[in-house]
Amino acid sequence: MSDFPTTARVVIIGGGVVGTSTLYHLAKAGWKDCVLLEKNELTAGSTWHAAGNVPNFAGSWAVMNMQRYGATMYRTLGDDVDYPMNYHVTGAIRLAHSKERMQEFEKVAGMGRYQGLQMDICTPAELKELNPFMETHDLEGGLWDPLDGDIDPAQLTQALAKGARDAGGRIERFCPVTGIDRDGDEWIVKTEKGDIRCEKVVNCAGYYAQRVGEMFKPFGGRTVPMVVMSHQYFLTEPVAELEAWTKENGRKMPMIRDVDSSYYLRQEKNGLNLGPYERNCKAHWVTPEDPMPEDFSFQLYPDDLERLEWYIEDAMERLPLLGTAGVGRNINGPIPYAPDGLPMIGPMPGVKNAYEGHSFTFGIAQGGGAGKVLSEWIMHNETELDMWAVDPRRYTDYTDHDHCLSKALETYGHEYAMHFPHHEWPAGRDKKLSPIDAKIRAQGGQMGAYNGWERANWFAKDGDDTSEESTQTWGREGPWKIRVQEEVEAVRDGVGVLDLPGFSRFKLKGEGAAEYLRTKIAGALPKAGRMTLGYFPDSRGRILTEMSIMRHGDDDFTLITAATAQWHDFDVLNNDLPAGLSLTDHTTEYSTLIVTGLKAREAFEAMGTDADLASTWLSIQKATVAGTDCMLARVSFAGELGWEIHALNADIPALYDAVLAAGATPFGMYALNSMRIEKGYRAWKGDLSTDYSLLEGGLERFVRLNKEQDFPGKAALQAEKQAGSKKMFVTLTVDAPYADAPYMSTIWNGDEVVGETTSGDWGFRINKSVALGVVKAELAEPGTELEVEIFGSRCKAVVQPDQPLWDPENDRIRA
Repeated sequence: MSDFPTTARVVIIGGGVVGTSTLYHLAKAGWKDCVLLEKNELTAGSTWHAAGNVPNFAGSWAVMNMQRYGATMYRTLGDDVDYPMNYHVTGAIRLAHSKERMQEFEKVAGMGRYQGLQMDICTPAELKELNPFMETHDLEGGLWDPLDGDIDPAQLTQALAKGARDAGGRIERFCPVTGIDRDGDEWIVKTEKGDIRCEKVVNCAGYYAQRVGEMFKPFGGRTVPMVVMSHQYFLTEPVAELEAWTKENGRKMPMIRDVDSSYYLRQEKNGLNLGPYERNCKAHWVTPEDPMPEDFSFQLYPDDLERLEWYIEDAMERLPLLGTAGVGRNINGPIPYAPDGLPMIGPMPGVKNAYEGHSFTFGIAQGGGAGKVLSEWIMHNETELDMWAVDPRRYTDYTDHDHCLSKALETYGHEYAMHFPHHEWPAGRDKKLSPIDAKIRAQGGQMGAYNGWERANWFAKDGDDTSEESTQTWGREGPWKIRVQEEVEAVRDGVGVLDLPGFSRFKLKGEGAAEYLRTKIAGALPKAGRMTLGYFPDSRGRILTEMSIMRHGDDDFTLITAATAQWHDFDVLNNDLPAGLSLTDHTTEYSTLIVTGLKAREAFEAMGTDADLASTWLSIQKATVAGTDCMLARVSFAGELGWEIHALNADIPALYDAVLAAGATPFGMYALNSMRIEKGYRAWKGDLSTDYSLLEGGLERFVRLNKEQDFPGKAALQAEKQAGSKKMFVTLTVDAPYADAPYMSTIWNGDEVVGETTSGDWGFRINKSVALGVVKAELAEPGTELEVEIFGSRCKAVVQPDQPLWDPENDRIRA
């Protein structure tokens, strides 16, 4: 093996569509010294038996962007790399059995149009014209995507591999990775053919990603949160009537996705391909009695057609042609599932210079875009578009095997489910509980999961409908609405308490800690005994993250951030942490009570405290409340007078009892969201994302371009400031009769798309629907009338002055 590479810039582990796409994108960008290692032949894992469907449709903005890029790339890839490929752009129909499903289609079609994709909402009669073989009598309607289709997975992978090799990339087949080691700043990837030293390593090992991930545990890694599921589809014998139609029309029949019944049905040559996602699904290799084999290359599971019987019968009623042909072949193969069904693409949590691109349930559709995204992470440590939806760090330590298995079964069985804004999926819950969880539930708390932490969304009263079915609506009306209104009014007129476990909490200490933070944030640090919001830009001046910075001494800080940001933000602080500084995670040791409202000060007086209740807004102090030691922060995300009580978990029950005894009303996350949006406060990875610069995000007051320290994106922000921002953050009031604006609702000015919403909710204190969003800069003038598209309806929206809608002078919060 004298020609075996012993060094490389990047080593990619896994030769499926995602691994080859990553190598292809790296090589095209000029990163030629990159090696892909495959234990068998290319495509030997999930890729070879994939059905090869290539949809654009996705409920996630980031995933749609990724799929759109891949589908566009595939249409020219064969010519680009001079490799023949079978790619059939047949178009696809999605069927709707209900009004709610049609609303979902309207929402996604709006996102698609914004991304340049034409998705048409169809009547049943129009669906019949698109596919004359289909029964439509029981349908509400459907969605037509003319650019949907299917591709040969093996040809796609080989085309990417050829393109990668031609551009300078290297592929080593039949080269299993046997281990990982570290020598200084270099990775050592061990194989049966020899060791390769490299700067960066990438886990693209498909359903073996968890096994490869274990190799990184000695270097800060974790068990990869995934489960391998069995997915079946079957192919029929040729259908004469279908063959005749194809010859007559010169094209294949458009694909059908009956998403309410949960299957896809498409033409395969002159037969049919039916692929269900059945509720009675099955995971493999999840018990000691059923271990994962060392090598499952080009292998399948035994047929299990009994699981598919209902779906076959339903599909035969939808497309009677299906019942006229015999089964030609059944495919039952392994596909990996992350708990939420989305892939993991990005930095490996806790491990520097290591990346992940695995757990793809739709790897063929997403492989092209995934290679682009992953290559951006590897080359630049950031991506063109915000890709948090698929970032591996969205999962933290709650994703044990039980959670992953139960969520994978739930997600697979509801692959085409609608994700309603007030619906909480029940599987895999109760992984992280507040010290007063039982009391919260006894008070009627209806719980939601936030990075595994259970928090009350709202508090039900006797007789309220708390069924799962009641939450399956896109509208704002539901049993929660009157209760959320009562909670908001209790805060507005009295005092409320929110139990908030799971704030991500870091301590940063050591000589030079303050100076280090000054090089990370765009603004200034607070004085000792004070707190502020710190905004961390990326190299382009875009909003990487936001943290509350509490300063206890010159070089002694507590940094608090969103629950879901825990591993992401620890990485932000730790990746280039200077020697001599100490950064520690205390998320699980402490909890928080938010005590806020007009009478908050009176509540603290009633509890008894040695705190200075005249301390100013954004002050922090150690104190005793109701005889219990804690820290008080004079701040409120609800936009009212209030304090956050930060205390050890063991002390939270006594503090909570004291707050209740002082007259506080419990409130939940829905009420908090309503109140924060009235104040124009931004939420992480909605309003605050790397899709926007700090200036575009309306955060200029937190930016000091003239400070002496350099910080990421400083030059980009200076250039933007000089040239002027092309888009600006705005608050809109919306005439929305049915539902508030979902994330990434399109904003129109006449017939022109001019922006998007980043969050929306009903403001109970101002009695209006509110949306936060970004529009073209020239339209950010207060009073400008625009329209927000909500489930297919354009609703009048008015740009508001750049100040809070509730208490614009902040008199209440500073009281």
